[in-house]
Amino acid sequence: MDHQDRPISIAMVALGGQGGGVLTGWLVETAEKNGYIAQSTYVAGVAQRTGSTVYCVEMFPRKEADKTGKVPVFTPYPIPGDVDLVIAGEMAETSRAIEKGFVTPNVSTLIASSHRVYSMPEKEALGDGIMDMSKVSEVASRAARKYVCFDMQEAADETGSIISSVIFGAIAASGALPFGRTDFEQTIRNGGKAVDSNLRGFSAGYERALSAPIAEDTGAPVEAVTEGPNGQALADRIKSELPVELHKTVLHGALRTLDYQHADYAHQYIDRIVQLTSTDHIKYGFVLSEEVARQLALQMCYEDIIRVADLKTRANRFNSIRAQVNSEGEQPVGVVEYFHPRLEEVCDILPASVGAKILSSDLLKRLISPFFSKGRNITTTKVFGFLILYLLAKWRRFRPMSYRFREQNKFIETWLDRVTNAAVKDYDYGVAVARCIEIVKGYGETYERGLSRYLAMIDVETGAKNSDEVRQLYRAALADEKGEAFEAAFASLGIDA
Repeated sequence: MDHQDRPISIAMVALGGQGGGVLTGWLVETAEKNGYIAQSTYVAGVAQRTGSTVYCVEMFPRKEADKTGKVPVFTPYPIPGDVDLVIAGEMAETSRAIEKGFVTPNVSTLIASSHRVYSMPEKEALGDGIMDMSKVSEVASRAARKYVCFDMQEAADETGSIISSVIFGAIAASGALPFGRTDFEQTIRNGGKAVDSNLRGFSAGYERALSAPIAEDTGAPVEAVTEGPNGQALADRIKSELPVELHKTVLHGALRTLDYQHADYAHQYIDRIVQLTSTDHIKYGFVLSEEVARQLALQMCYEDIIRVADLKTRANRFNSIRAQVNSEGEQPVGVVEYFHPRLEEVCDILPASVGAKILSSDLLKRLISPFFSKGRNITTTKVFGFLILYLLAKWRRFRPMSYRFREQNKFIETWLDRVTNAAVKDYDYGVAVARCIEIVKGYGETYERGLSRYLAMIDVETGAKNSDEVRQLYRAALADEKGEAFEAAFASLGIDA
């Protein structure tokens, strides 16, 4: 495209911490080193995550300006319909860029990362609040002249770099700017900071942009990866004993339970699904079995302080934190975890008889509760702090003997019986009962609130009697924390919550 009559216009929407300022600096320097006049501006915004900033870079050939004897006037903000290159550092930001009108057919090259950084509304939703990004990718491919999309955060993690260097490589590969690969790489070298890691990220972005498909998967479940003999054994059993319609979902659930506890626990998960499928039927597409498989995995992998300690002491967590703060080489990074289990959560991991005795005794609860009234800051990058959580994580071998494990197993068996009985009456009713257990999740008060609403929903005497009522109460249960919508829904059905 001939840009001699106007500047090349670049718009970038990025989250805080993604190095947007560094990237705009690289773009300006690359332009200026190659005979262009360039300017960059930005407008900071307050997003639902880490803050979203709109950057604008414009550049114009110096020789063209010299011919006319006029200095080009650059815009301080991207002009919709006149942006040549649009960069989005995350998939929801791609949607934002399209909404703002930056992306134009036959004009704009759109470079986007397909990974997600969930917004606060998505995280705070009582149910599944994750937005479907697949439609964004479809719209993006139609809205842009050229669309390059892949998981740039993954490429950054794999190369030990930052996402801005990966995006820089994708820009170079897209051909949207009149500079060669060596020009971009020289800019990184001129910076003199983290040169090796940034060049690795640049190379990864460049190569992946050349091979990236037009539309990237941006929200569909990823394929489960079976590692080790236990994972492969689970996969083989699933293929041999379950309908093909369930393979993907059940494999995800089996691997989750394997990671949570051990191989026997994962096989118990499969046993339960196999038993259910004997009463399901292909004419329904095994919808009931698939819903149960999804919810069962979540209930069998309930949150307790053992699980929290396990996740907080994994190597990939420390690697992720180092990447987020752009730690280089041997640069020290300190991690302080806030840990505040209540007495109830502590009793959950005690032997069943001990936990039950404490929780049933008002005297014991009054005596012990003060020891757990305050939270603790545990520095997991120091030996003592790490050992506390590491040893707590190793307590998982004793989890099957714990109070919560016993109670959770009873709860799951009762739920499975309810699902089966409901499905005998009406298949859709069974599916609704299977799904409504989704509100029972989380930790502490969140778990207790969800449990109380679930028990009210499926109470044999006063609960929902058909699929429509179950779904109405399910939606109401997720509407607010106080439960006002839930109580109103019960009242509308003529029953008392």
